[in-house]
Amino acid sequence: MIPQNILNQIVQAQSLNIANKDTGLKRDALPLLPNLASHALIVSGIRRCGKSTLLFQLLNSKYPGALYLNFEDPRLYEFESKDFLRLDELIREQKRSVLMFDEIQIIPEWERYVRQKLEEGFKVVVTGSNASLLSRELGTKLTGRHITKELFPFSYHEFISHQKLKPSTESLINYLTTGGFPEYIKERTDDILNHLFEDILIRDIAVRYSIKDIRTLQRLAQYLISNVGKPVSGNKLKNIFEVGATSTVLEYLSHMEYSYLLHFVPKFSYSLKKQIANPRKVYAIDTGLINVNSGSFTEDNGRKFENLIFLHLRRIYKEIYYFSERGECDFIAFKNGAFHQAIQVCYELNPDNLEREVNGMIEALEFFNIEEGILVTISQKDLFEKNGKVIRVIPAHEYLLN
Repeated sequence: MIPQNILNQIVQAQSLNIANKDTGLKRDALPLLPNLASHALIVSGIRRCGKSTLLFQLLNSKYPGALYLNFEDPRLYEFESKDFLRLDELIREQKRSVLMFDEIQIIPEWERYVRQKLEEGFKVVVTGSNASLLSRELGTKLTGRHITKELFPFSYHEFISHQKLKPSTESLINYLTTGGFPEYIKERTDDILNHLFEDILIRDIAVRYSIKDIRTLQRLAQYLISNVGKPVSGNKLKNIFEVGATSTVLEYLSHMEYSYLLHFVPKFSYSLKKQIANPRKVYAIDTGLINVNSGSFTEDNGRKFENLIFLHLRRIYKEIYYFSERGECDFIAFKNGAFHQAIQVCYELNPDNLEREVNGMIEALEFFNIEEGILVTISQKDLFEKNGKVIRVIPAHEYLLN
């Protein structure tokens, strides 16, 4: 329970902090956020990707009179659902009409409170770093009353804008190495990404889901982040880490995905049963996070480059698969259930891999009856035609700005 005067002081202190804060680079997501009306705006994404900063930018640009409250403030650790009554009193006193709540999902019954404020005519913005909790609670209490937007670490466009770099192979390699977490880009201190990795595993997963075997969770997470671009399965991981049940491993993977730490891409099949049965490829939320936390002793530039292209696609599409029959195509992107584009990724085309990369793409294009595909490389530009199909080879610094 939080006394009324303490709550008032916390809100005032956080407001002063916002007023004195440099909101930094204008995020590409800002103009894409919808105007608040009868729906709550939910911004979800991994820790430290800039959700709070986006809220500050939204507050300054559109809603300067909004009430802002970050529930991860240590002074609010004792906040309970009954304290929402005290928050109501503060809102009435200050005559606020727009409410912005950071990481509110850690408070019990938060979704009921947001629903109540919407029904009272308030405009509400909520951020959260766990997609599972947000979607589960929103689905039951805020059905039809919310719009969800995802925020990721800096894109390549945001990275070169922040660093004042030009689009080039050199700046692309810089981005591949550094990744997009704003704080890490500024400080370049590995401890930032080490601590972030541990924070997500402990605070967002182990504590939230009451996982006792934290050591296995940590080992599993490091194994996965060290093997991006590779197919994994619950059974295989169960044997590697000697976990009692495959279902336990699958739960861990689900928690990592919902916390935005990792993403798992299924093999394409029109059969949902086959999609579930086949191994999924693992990708991390950020290439800088891979570089700092990977246990691999090789650079793995090809697989990290593939991870980078996946993240670009994931910002645009939610339906992404890999295609594998005789050959393989790295990514098949769907929009609203319909095929949208095929993307092959190769760090550098050479005589040893050219036929494999082209044939994998051609097979996918023929399977979906599509005329053209894209092959992304680190710097090469070219065009291939085969069997009536066209493959456009595009350097990544051009592709990522398209």
